[in-house]
Amino acid sequence: MKHALKASAAILALLGASWLGPARADWRDDIGTFRIGIVAEPGAGNTVPGLALLTDAYTKALGMKVEFVVARDYAALIEAQADARIEYAVYSATAYATASERCGCIEPLVAPVDSDGGIGIRSVLLTRDGKVPGLAAMEAHSIVMAPSDSVGGSLLPLAGLAAEGVKVAEDAPFLTHASSAAAAEAMLVDGEADALFGWMPSAADGQPDIAGGTVARLEAAGLSKTALQVVWRSGLLRYRPHAVRSDLDPEAKRRLTVFLTNLGSMSPDIYDLLETKHSGGFTVARPQDYAMAAAVVRWVSGIATINDR
Repeated sequence: MKHALKASAAILALLGASWLGPARADWRDDIGTFRIGIVAEPGAGNTVPGLALLTDAYTKALGMKVEFVVARDYAALIEAQADARIEYAVYSATAYATASERCGCIEPLVAPVDSDGGIGIRSVLLTRDGKVPGLAAMEAHSIVMAPSDSVGGSLLPLAGLAAEGVKVAEDAPFLTHASSAAAAEAMLVDGEADALFGWMPSAADGQPDIAGGTVARLEAAGLSKTALQVVWRSGLLRYRPHAVRSDLDPEAKRRLTVFLTNLGSMSPDIYDLLETKHSGGFTVARPQDYAMAAAVVRWVSGIATINDR
């Protein structure tokens, strides 16, 4: 507790000009209470671990009253931010893209990074022993993928291919949707499929591949790394952003960005409460970082439109 409070005070010192002066108080007066929306983990109800510590940290960073609002799901969170009932929200990548399409009134501030530098995931088409030489050969082979509601194993590859002009129907005869990602991997291992759509953690464009994801799982299941070839990679689906309303005062955006990008190194206890999956800290995010997430949302929307006809 003492460590977290000391670190929060150190972060506050980075923020520059004092917030006590009347010249800097206008935007705080206009907002009154800064509201942060978050969706609780499944099964947690309306509880968020360490909520008091998080509230205190954001209060110090902004120099104003802060309140967390726990939404029942991302749909409720999107509506709350679109209606200006919250200023700030923590989204999944596709929830952010949906919110951006809903109102065009939000922008990402930061997103988490893995300790090895990964900033998101890519879908990959993996073949064994060169059986599928390229995308053009898919129709002549058996391709397996995760269930249709899997983002990394189904939605991302289909949306990614469509974004590149390669249209593959979800029910294409050469595709098989396994009951789970593990079942899909087992089909490739057992020789029941010639290729598999999986996923891999990834750094920014142009950076080397990062170990992990489906390749690591297949190796653990007994396939040698030399037997696997990556036929295709999708664009990057960046990890979940922390987003604010675009009309938020620039000084508030600056303070939040400084606070969050220094949080992992200066207050790791608070960081771990805010981000449980990616331990490398927060880095600045831009709207264009979520182009792939927007492509997934558009693809899903197109399928829904067809099904409603």
